[in-house]
Amino acid sequence: MEESRIEIKSKKKLGDILFENLTLIFALMIVGLVVFISIEMYIDSAESRERFGLGFIFSSNWDPVKEEFGALPFIFGTIVSSLLALLISLPVSIGAAVFLSEIVHKSVRTPISFLIEILAAIPSIIYGFWGIFVFAPFMRNTVQPILQSTLGFLPFFKGTMYGTGLLTAGIILAIMITPIISAITRDVLKAIPVSQREAAYALGATKWEAIKMALLNARSGILGGAVLGLGRAIGETMAVTMVIGNKAQIMASLFEPAYSMASVIANEFAEASGSLHVSSLIEVGFILFGVTFIINSLARLLIYSVTRKA
Repeated sequence: MEESRIEIKSKKKLGDILFENLTLIFALMIVGLVVFISIEMYIDSAESRERFGLGFIFSSNWDPVKEEFGALPFIFGTIVSSLLALLISLPVSIGAAVFLSEIVHKSVRTPISFLIEILAAIPSIIYGFWGIFVFAPFMRNTVQPILQSTLGFLPFFKGTMYGTGLLTAGIILAIMITPIISAITRDVLKAIPVSQREAAYALGATKWEAIKMALLNARSGILGGAVLGLGRAIGETMAVTMVIGNKAQIMASLFEPAYSMASVIANEFAEASGSLHVSSLIEVGFILFGVTFIINSLARLLIYSVTRKA
């Protein structure tokens, strides 16, 4: 009897060891894949790095004919369009999440949630087509003239009204990341125990005060959703390529055409003839990888600081 018990314990121990090692291998595979991608891009961008050095990041000149390359306009376009998208999307997403989790009746909640989440299933190329054929003319004929007539004293709303540009790209990205942020925020709010809301009402809190309490408790989850949305906005390619204007320049006006790192890779990689051109595009991709990594790392540190204080 004792021998059988010892045998069962040893089998369970062996199974636990195998399971732990198997999951460890899976985790190391993901880490190894990230390291492998980083090393490959670093090696393949060697020609560009040796030719331009750190000046590649701070240079605004991009001329494949003269073989002069600088990534600053693409970094600028990527960061500005992504931050614009987050600035526009975050209030809308939080409002939609609060409405769905705290206010709307159950019979209406499901269809509205479905309509919001289905936006995430639409391919980005469809957003691009809609943006260039429908939204860009609307921006050129309606939105941009209103902004220029009312806020034209600001440098952000001056310049020629093309319809395409940084502002249009930011709004398209905001529409694309809203389902992600709103869905995560709604789930986080729903995960807060009902007893906390009942306790707030018992102490005389109004509905708005109870909602504010829930938002404060869910701030780390909301921040996580915002980071996921920002990550998608930074890496988005086709939709941005079709509406941002694709011009390597740095301008204060949000009406002006710009370029993103993902867009220049998509537009020029297949047609790049020289090895230096290809190496420069790979270095742009390496910078995009680094920017994404840094932003997500900083966001994780911010989430950790918030949860630690809580």
